[in-house]
Amino acid sequence: MGHWLYRNIVEPGKLPLLLALASFVLTFVITRVIVRLIRAGKGPFGNVKAGDLHIHHVVPGVVLTVIGGFGAVASNRHGLGAGVCAVLFGIGAGLVLDEFALILHLDDVYWSEAGRQSVEVVVVTAALVGLVLGGFAPFGVNDLSDQELQDRGGVILTVGVNFFFALLALSKGKARTAIFGVIVPFLALIGAIRLARPGSPWAKRFYRRRPRARARARLRAYHHDRRWAGPRRRVQDLIGGKPDPEPARALPGRR
Repeated sequence: MGHWLYRNIVEPGKLPLLLALASFVLTFVITRVIVRLIRAGKGPFGNVKAGDLHIHHVVPGVVLTVIGGFGAVASNRHGLGAGVCAVLFGIGAGLVLDEFALILHLDDVYWSEAGRQSVEVVVVTAALVGLVLGGFAPFGVNDLSDQELQDRGGVILTVGVNFFFALLALSKGKARTAIFGVIVPFLALIGAIRLARPGSPWAKRFYRRRPRARARARLRAYHHDRRWAGPRRRVQDLIGGKPDPEPARALPGRR
């Protein structure tokens, strides 16, 4: 266990990645704590403004990401410089992805229902980096033996098959399974062989003339969402804070 931990986590070649992940997660947590205090009107914190312009923390995040990224490219994986660049990149990425929903919608949706996308992206990113840090290589190449790694044909076949399964899962509307399937070998196969979600490109193309398949897909999606929507919402509220309630819409003809 100790040898695996050193070889996959703390060996010098992976130390920058560990520092980047730790600073990324810590920055996200600290940022969420501060913005929740600002929202509640507690503590000495406040929004950063230049005149009437609200400076979102995605702005310094982009600056730090650029500095850390170019610095990492210019350095090697060892030494103090690589560690500093990794920390800067992790901090910048944490600030940027905390406002991912704002970038996606080009609107300040931080405390709206759409703002939950930022929390989801941060969690997925941290999980993927953690898998890579733990020794998983994209497309399942880590599972090949030394002899297979020397055989380019075996590597290409493994990458191609796993990537194909990931594309199938993505076309069936199962983005998380497809993303994690890129890292974890053949995980995307589960999403590739199961029914597509309603409204996905696969369902629109292949279930159009199959009413029974459409009905089964809707029923399965309904039961899945009913089972997991509540727990997922509670976890997102715990991590990122509860969104503001949406204003009630007036019924037509009423004032």
